[in-house]
Amino acid sequence: MDGGRHGEEHTPHRTPLVAVLAANSISTAGTSLTLIGVPWFVLETTGSAGKAGVVAFCATLPIVVAALVGGPVIDRLGRRRVAVASDAVCAAAVAAVPLLHHAGALHFWMLCALMAVNGLAHTPGNTARYVLVPDLAEHAGTTLARAASLFDAVSRGARMVGAALAGVLIAVVGAETVLLLDAATFALSALLVAGGVRGIRAAEPRKAAAPVSLRTYRAELREGYAYLLGNRLLLAVVVMVMFMNGTDQGWNAVLLPVHAEGELGGATDLGLLTALFGAGGLTGALLYGAVGHRFSRRTVFAVCVVLCGAPRFAVAALTGTTLPLAVTMALGGVAGGMLNPILTTVTYERVPEELRSRVSGALTAGCELAMPVGGLAAGLLVEGMGATGALLAMGGVYFLATLSPLVFPAWRGMGSPEPSVSSSEPCRPGPAPAARTPRSPVS
Repeated sequence: MDGGRHGEEHTPHRTPLVAVLAANSISTAGTSLTLIGVPWFVLETTGSAGKAGVVAFCATLPIVVAALVGGPVIDRLGRRRVAVASDAVCAAAVAAVPLLHHAGALHFWMLCALMAVNGLAHTPGNTARYVLVPDLAEHAGTTLARAASLFDAVSRGARMVGAALAGVLIAVVGAETVLLLDAATFALSALLVAGGVRGIRAAEPRKAAAPVSLRTYRAELREGYAYLLGNRLLLAVVVMVMFMNGTDQGWNAVLLPVHAEGELGGATDLGLLTALFGAGGLTGALLYGAVGHRFSRRTVFAVCVVLCGAPRFAVAALTGTTLPLAVTMALGGVAGGMLNPILTTVTYERVPEELRSRVSGALTAGCELAMPVGGLAAGLLVEGMGATGALLAMGGVYFLATLSPLVFPAWRGMGSPEPSVSSSEPCRPGPAPAARTPRSPVS
């Protein structure tokens, strides 16, 4: 069992928490650069929405693979080491794209392979930072709710800044420079975690773990999935978010870039719209942190999840100007910003500390399972039925998925908080934890 909660928290020390918050915000800002820069780079160099969908598929399939098997690896290697190594690999993979293109040596299969490497490495680092937050909050002498809100708020602010910066930089200096800047953000994130997260036992490898073997690895992996499968609320959240993330991937990687290129003002409007959604998300997260505790979790979640996604697909399909979509995305962002504080807090409350990495890996795998298909499907739909038809089709899927909290009884478990599970208790399926929405615009 990890001893990260004992022995170092008597004197509050905020540096590790600040370092992780800063690293996560910088890495998230860089991810926003990639989110806009890569699809635009593909559209500029190939002119094909279908190829943009193929690149999105190659970038997201490894994310699911890493999430499926990565939980025990994070605990074995140590959360700090995994976070640093993840960012270092991502920096190298992203930087290679513009450098190879400048040298005239970048082939389409290379772009797909480099994005696959980036996806494979990115998820373990995100998970490692995410599962450290409760221990770092205790180490800093602050509450879990406040630390979770800070983690979500700085991520949203960074996503907003990164998106706006990406749109401007693409218009001024081109997508290649944007990708180089993204690589630099990954490198800086790695340095912050390497230097700032020291003396935290929960960040180091587990010394009490059983000897490494395929049998023990499978057993540890199975524990995480058994916990996930043993909770109806958890399964309901994962299934719904899986569809949301799949359609969001199609929106971000294909539909919005194609719509911005064909109907709006190009990369600048693309960055503006994404930044507005991020700004709305930051506003929603702060608003929920201020007054959300006064209302039923389930009610707030059920209303906001319907408003956060499907309307932007419909508005983009039915209008060809920036203003209506900008207003819709800003308001949708506010609704989306209230979702993750609920999901994150419930997860931290209910998942035992010793299972946190494994359960978080299983949650990420389930939530992101449809992302590779979402990006690929969006590209094929645009090629086959046009941008408007693709927007309406994927928006319909999004809307049906978000009706889940209003329909299925399993969601009643979200209505009120439950006592947290002590890390000294046996590892068993307990009260249903909730999932988070990794890499989704909702998150």
